Amino acid sequence: MEACRKIMNTFVRKKDADFMEVRNDKQILYLTFPLLEKTGLVRHLFSTRKGGVSKGIYESMNLSYSRGDVKEAVDENFRRIAGIFDSSPERMVCSRQTHTTNIRLVGEEDCGKGIMKETDYEDVDGLITNLPEIILCTFYADCVPLYFVDTQKKAIGLAHSGWRGTVDRMGEQVLKAMKEAFGTRPQDVVAAIGPSICQDCYEVGEEVAEKFMECFSGEAIGGDFRGNAFNKRGILQKGVKEGKYQLNLQEANRTILVDAGIPKGQIAVSDICTCCNSSLLFSHRASQGKRGNLGAFMELRKS
Repeated sequence: MEACRKIMNTFVRKKDADFMEVRNDKQILYLTFPLLEKTGLVRHLFSTRKGGVSKGIYESMNLSYSRGDVKEAVDENFRRIAGIFDSSPERMVCSRQTHTTNIRLVGEEDCGKGIMKETDYEDVDGLITNLPEIILCTFYADCVPLYFVDTQKKAIGLAHSGWRGTVDRMGEQVLKAMKEAFGTRPQDVVAAIGPSICQDCYEVGEEVAEKFMECFSGEAIGGDFRGNAFNKRGILQKGVKEGKYQLNLQEANRTILVDAGIPKGQIAVSDICTCCNSSLLFSHRASQGKRGNLGAFMELRKS
């Protein structure tokens, strides 16, 4: 497996200029996908730990109210992120993630939910909208962020996909929801798979590995799971310990998006690992659960 990118290195190289690049705006360090920006339709980012006001294990750009951080600090962190969009937290809408594939169609009435006011929904891991200047927000600390831009219908989607969401094909479910709501066609979608835990860092047991074998073909998995014939380019590879496997969530989600009909050239895949870069990105596994949350944010531009 090719090594994941270290966040302190240069992100954009000539051969993969559509992956991610680092930006520093108003002393906030964040990541963006040039491929999404080239659509001209959206503003977006993926946060890092840098640029906020939280202290201790939440230092400094923590975007979670539920992990024990001071509310006023989280409020300020959201305000700073909103400032990058020349907006305010009143225009943000947050997910309520519980590793489902439930997707909410976001309207003006949802603005501010999860930050300025309580949500009136639960178990929502994906958000979609075709309304401009509403900032969709989903949250991470090793799981996979999925970004979707429908270039024809002018609609967007943002989703959280851990291993459970991936097995249940969250990316495909977002596309189905966008088709139902907006008439989205997969061939018109530009997508991106954001920073998450890499295959070398993500060890799983046989029960999880079996679920991925049921979800994906043997070729995509990387060989014959039960016959132990693995190669290193698939979704699973043998771990060092007996009964353990290394899971590639980024490749699993890329496979789902391609299977759902998005052309390969319209999918950007980050090679940045949250666990390998835990000093700059929150990682549940690296911190043993003592951490804050990162955020994925996206807004449809006003025409």
